[in-house]
This record gives sequence, C-alpha cells and structure tokens, in this order.
Amino acid sequence: MNVSTRRATIIDAEAACTVLRRSITECCVEDHHNNPELLSSWLQNKTPENVSAWFASKENFSVVAISGEQVVGVGLLSENGNLALCYILPEVRFTGVGKALLRAMESHAAQARLNEIRLSSTATAKAFYLRNGFVQSGPPEVEFGIQAFPLIKRLGANKALNSGACGAG
Repeated sequence: MNVSTRRATIIDAEAACTVLRRSITECCVEDHHNNPELLSSWLQNKTPENVSAWFASKENFSVVAISGEQVVGVGLLSENGNLALCYILPEVRFTGVGKALLRAMESHAAQARLNEIRLSSTATAKAFYLRNGFVQSGPPEVEFGIQAFPLIKRLGANKALNSGACGAG
C-alpha cells in the first residue's frame, strides 16, 4: 500500500474522527466486546470538535496517514512522550499504515529529544506495539472500563529512529 504521513491539521479533524470511531468500533471488538456501554464511554470524546482541539494544541504532535487523498490513520503524541492515539481504518490493517504512523511519532520524539514513549495499549493493539519495540511497564489497568496495558519504548538505544525517516512500513 502506498501511504505517506504528514502533520495533521484541523482540516483533517473530521476524517481523523471517522478513523478513530471506525477503528475502535470495528477493530477493537476484543476490547469492548460489542458492549454498548463500554463502546459509548470509549467513543464519547471522539468528536470532530475534540479532535480539532487536539490537533490545534501546541502540546501535541498529531500526524495522519494518507493513501491517495484519503486519511487512513491518525496518531497523536503529547510533548511529554505519551502516545495517546494510533488508529487506522479497518481496511488498511496489516498493510504498514500503523507502522508508518508509529515511525513518524517516534521520529518526532527523537527530534524533540524525548528518551521514551509511553502508552496504554488495548488488547487488540498490544502485539503490534510489542513487535515494534515496546515492552510492558506495569500491570494491566482499566480505562473506560477496558483493560489497558502500560507499555514503554526507550528511544536512546534505537539509532534508526533518529534518522527522521517516515513512510510505509
């Protein structure tokens, strides 16, 4: 799949919101088990208005993955190294889009001289993060009624990330 990444803008908010909502609803069934209450809680803040505000915040590095002219993925890394979003459309799973988003955020983190990236992974995404160099950093927690796995990736030892390259993985 031909995919590129770029910094997200507020113009991308609606498409990115669609990615978030579809990814959570369709890809994360292992986590929410189609439970309407859990799903509603998880999706509650995934609105175009909130996504626009997240993208506009100077405290966040937001990125979108583009295929053709379509937004197919969205990522968000806070200035303190918390990876808050890394979601893709269901139809692009296992095509390198998630890896492209992750590499773009890791490259930004390295340029910002962050030593590590932290996140709370879903059960659905945990294997993806582990394959990409993250390790578990604590016991599972519950967020939005869903089990979350705290993970961390140290950046200093991974010189390949410091090259600034991003693209299809």
